[in-house]
Amino acid sequence: MRWLAVVSSGKWGRVPGGLKRRGLSSWCQALVYEKHGDPRLSLRLERWKLPDLGNADVHVKMLAAPINPSDLNMIQGTYALLPDLPAVGGNEGVGQVLAVGSHVTGLHPGDWVIPTDSGLGTWRTEMVAGEDLLLRVPKDIPLESAATLSVNPCTAYRMLLDFEKLRPGDSVIQNAANSGVGQAVIQIAAALGIRTINIVRDRPDLQTLVEKLKVMGANHVIPEEQLRKPEMKDLFKSVSRPRLALDCVGGKSTTEMLRHLERGGTMVTYGGMAKQPVTVPVSALIFNDIRLRGFWMTQWKKNHALNKEALNEMIESLCQLIRQGKLTPPAFTTSPLEEYRAALDESMKPFSSSKQILVI
Repeated sequence: MRWLAVVSSGKWGRVPGGLKRRGLSSWCQALVYEKHGDPRLSLRLERWKLPDLGNADVHVKMLAAPINPSDLNMIQGTYALLPDLPAVGGNEGVGQVLAVGSHVTGLHPGDWVIPTDSGLGTWRTEMVAGEDLLLRVPKDIPLESAATLSVNPCTAYRMLLDFEKLRPGDSVIQNAANSGVGQAVIQIAAALGIRTINIVRDRPDLQTLVEKLKVMGANHVIPEEQLRKPEMKDLFKSVSRPRLALDCVGGKSTTEMLRHLERGGTMVTYGGMAKQPVTVPVSALIFNDIRLRGFWMTQWKKNHALNKEALNEMIESLCQLIRQGKLTPPAFTTSPLEEYRAALDESMKPFSSSKQILVI
């Protein structure tokens, strides 16, 4: 007889696999979209049928899920990965295991889990997913850190470690430094003894933002306009030219940033907020031997799908930084799932300074 481990009304128990799962719903509430377009118009909070729990499946109660730019791009239909429609929004979040199938050995009721890949649809109250699509995370880190762990910190971690062999004292330059990835880069780099030169757009509360990033560990915070001025040469009298540039903007911001790279350095593009192409001067390639690379966390996970050790090692390293107080989530605002429209409005405002997290 097949068995399922379940938790019902807060108590652990077991029932035969073919029987009704006591206390576990076959339906959930989910933010669903049936066509691509403006997320504020496309999303609806609806009842969503859960699939039956298979031998290798896990039933999860979602606890919290952020709203990321890639989530919005997916709903808009402009992202590289698009699920079949209708679909549930959200690619990141943390949940708690309610029940596991009879063949599941690595997860147990009560565990916290995060998705190992995009496309699961985390903006919902519950989900059923294969064990291979979930990764256990420790419960001794803050809920908001767990909910925002699998995208921005992982992206920052991989870019800092995989493209240049950086040593303490080396420097990195990045634009969109106030973004979720940018803040993670600042904190992880500081923990590694790497100096950061951080480019941000000018804004009314610029000085407040500069102070906030420096508290996180930023060594230098520079308005984008200053990046193009001759005074930048003075900075490199006391700071080594960066060997690594991290680009999330594109357009002129990227062109000006890579001019300051050390000869033989690497520029990694992982986003295109300006929606403009990356333009590279010929001299940067011929005379400075600059290397241009791209990075997509989803592709890294696909490439390492058969090697969970690399993923587990990265997550554990990040969790250790969180425990030590060296890696905190970006400034955030929490909202109930039912108030998703207000959260979407805030997420889509220019110069948004707070990540929206749906608490479920």
